[in-house]
Amino acid sequence: MAADVLSEALRSRGLRSTPQRRCVLDAVDELGHATAEQVAAHLQRRGPEVSLATVYRTLELLEDLGLVTHAHLEHGAPTYHSTRPREHLHLVCRQCGRVQEASAEHGHTLARRIRSEHGFRTDVRHLALHGLCSDCAAAHEPGPAPGESDLSPRR
Repeated sequence: MAADVLSEALRSRGLRSTPQRRCVLDAVDELGHATAEQVAAHLQRRGPEVSLATVYRTLELLEDLGLVTHAHLEHGAPTYHSTRPREHLHLVCRQCGRVQEASAEHGHTLARRIRSEHGFRTDVRHLALHGLCSDCAAAHEPGPAPGESDLSPRR
């Protein structure tokens, strides 16, 4: 299915579907969330000769085609993921590094409130919330009381 979507998107722009482009898109689909370096390493383990420069160019093209998008989950390189099947936001555990997906509707709710209060238009596709996953939070300390965030002052 991904190959068909890729071929159609490339054809619509007068571009060819190459084995390298298909391999990069397949790797992004298989890895879920990955940096360009992780995609290149994944491809090198599988055998096809695809340089890191080709991976970067292909990811940029796939993003232009709307087949992948990126988010800044850490302070380093952007993480790429498929735009299929649904839009989502990212929950990044600052302790173990686990990345979970959450419904984009949570982000849209926040974005509507921010726009209403500040006139700021938020791009939810790039939204990443950092904190502790449920496993790390349980091991770390008891959580905040209902209605409090981790940043709320303790009484």
